[in-house]
This record gives sequence, C-alpha cells and structure tokens, in this order.
Amino acid sequence: MNWDWDVVSDFMPRFWDGVLVTLQALVLGSLLAFSLGLVWAIAQRSDKAWIRMPVTAVTEFVRNTPLLVQLFFLFYVVPEWGPAMTPLMTGVIGLGLHYSTYTAEVYRAGIDGVPKGQWEAATALSLPPVRTWTAVILPQAIRRVVPALGNYVIAMLKDSPLIAIIGALEMLGEARAYGAETFRLLEPITVVGIAFIVIAYPASLLIRALERRLAR
Repeated sequence: MNWDWDVVSDFMPRFWDGVLVTLQALVLGSLLAFSLGLVWAIAQRSDKAWIRMPVTAVTEFVRNTPLLVQLFFLFYVVPEWGPAMTPLMTGVIGLGLHYSTYTAEVYRAGIDGVPKGQWEAATALSLPPVRTWTAVILPQAIRRVVPALGNYVIAMLKDSPLIAIIGALEMLGEARAYGAETFRLLEPITVVGIAFIVIAYPASLLIRALERRLAR
C-alpha cells in the first residue's frame, strides 16, 4: 500500500479523540494506582492479621491475573451486582487497580529502605503513628521510589490499548476502527505508533533526569 496523506488528514480528528482518551486513562489510572498502592503497602505492614492477610491476598490475586481478564470482569460482571460504568471509567479503574499492586511493592521497598533509626527517633519523640508516617517515613520513602513509579506510568501507557477491548477507543482503538471502515491501516497505525514514541520517550528522559536529581 502506498502512503496517502489524505488518509492521514482524514484520520487526524479521530486520532485526537483517541489521544484524549489515552491521556485521561493514563493520568486518572496513575493517580489511582499511586494512591491505592500506598494504601496496600501500609496495610501490609499492619500488626493486625485481619488487615494484613486479606490485603496481601487481594494484591497477589490481582498481580497474578491478566489485566485483560480484569477489564472484562469489571465491565461485564460487576454491573450485574451494582451500577454499570462507562468504558473509560472501567478502563481507568482496571488500569489503576492492576498497577496499584505493583506500586505497592515499590512503596514497600521504599519504606523498608528508610533507616531503622528514623523509626526509633519517632518513637523516642512520642510521635503518634499518623505523624510518624506523614512527617518522617513517607517523605523519605517516596523520594526513593519516584523513578520506579515513573516507569510504571510508561508501562501503563503501553497497556492502555487494552481498554479499547471494552469500548474505550484510545489511540490504537480509533486507528483499528478507522481501518475497519476504510480498509486503510498503514497510515493510522503508523501515526499511532509515532504518537506512542513521542509521548513515552520524553517521559522516560524526564524520569531519568528526575532520578539523577533525587540521587543528589
């Protein structure tokens, strides 16, 4: 097939719609993953077994099942028990929940990396648990894990095309839909491939720069 710029021009409005969906899923999914991951990490350190064990079981289950299966479950099964969600909202929750189990391990490593003396100093000062976490432990732990969290944002970007399976047409979903209608796949797929590189490569450079800055 020969390259046709008219096809590119015709596809671009749908491409920008896909970019918007991709960025919404990425930003909202990342915020959910980072927030839930921190909750899981703290809960897994709880002295209470009735908190620690169920959280560990849930995170292990989510981490060891495919994201695609989880998206189908959230979109087709969960509405049988409660209110239905839009495809985009389902995609955000699916991405966020799935990656929260990985960010939980990142947070856990960061928390374990805080010197034991910091915990002892907080205890010696009679700081309450909430104050110990928010003022002493988490500021040090999160500083250590920011680059690793950034890598998961890029991984989430590369997994975002999966949400098209449930009807949230991000960039690749729009390209496939356009190709099915016009029988032209060369141009839309190429444009989407370039877009992923344009988004992911600067993000990776930013993460490396941030890692060097935090190391200093």
